[in-house]
Amino acid sequence: MSSNTFLENYYNEYDEDGRLASNRIGIVEYLTTRRYLDPLLTKDCKIAEIGAGTGRYSVTLAKEGYDVTAVELVQHNLDILNSKLDGSENIKTYLGNALDLNMLEDHTYDITLLLGPMYHLYSKEDKITALKEAVRTTKQRGYILVAYCMNEATVIQYVFGCNQLKSVMDLNMITDDWKCISEPKDLFEMVRVEDIERLNAAIPVERIKLVATDGASRYIREHLEEFDDKTFEKWLSYHFATCERQDLIGATNHSLDILRKV
Repeated sequence: MSSNTFLENYYNEYDEDGRLASNRIGIVEYLTTRRYLDPLLTKDCKIAEIGAGTGRYSVTLAKEGYDVTAVELVQHNLDILNSKLDGSENIKTYLGNALDLNMLEDHTYDITLLLGPMYHLYSKEDKITALKEAVRTTKQRGYILVAYCMNEATVIQYVFGCNQLKSVMDLNMITDDWKCISEPKDLFEMVRVEDIERLNAAIPVERIKLVATDGASRYIREHLEEFDDKTFEKWLSYHFATCERQDLIGATNHSLDILRKV
């Protein structure tokens, strides 16, 4: 079974749209991403989202008046994305793969979003290829925003928190130094900060910031959903105050690497 088939089967059943819009962990991730994306937006900027999912970002940005191009690997997701459009938006949508953006021209976009593909690429070569394609389509001095799933949160929450230690060890899914080992059937690839830095060294970019998009939110997920609105606002305040703390980045579930093409 191909890696694309595993993803298609997963996203055909998963409510990706609801993840960022309804539960509070998803809301924290979305608001944090927008907190760092929005200052980069200019009136006439062109935005590409690679791995656009069901369009939580692409459709929203298009409806806000931006020129958006959305590329999505999974037809089911793309169908949902397209169903949200009424024809007034300045958006082009494509079925396509982050590893080969042949439909997109060089040096075209002011901002390129890569908010999902790196979750599902398992070799260093594929990760670098996706990054190079994103850089290729971005204008000189343009921005590339790249999201990753982080290793330590998975070890803490899944391996130990969900009592999966024996199964992951039996399946050789963890190294002696506690690095997760994934393959396409596992759906998600985990990285550490040093892994991200090695990838960046292979492409012509400078880092602006590396931030934690959900921080400690998943560690208190049950409490988070029970917070009243005032307490949740206070949690957001704490999260925003700490999401750039580099001593905490490795423990977040999702990180956002904000890069500039040089």
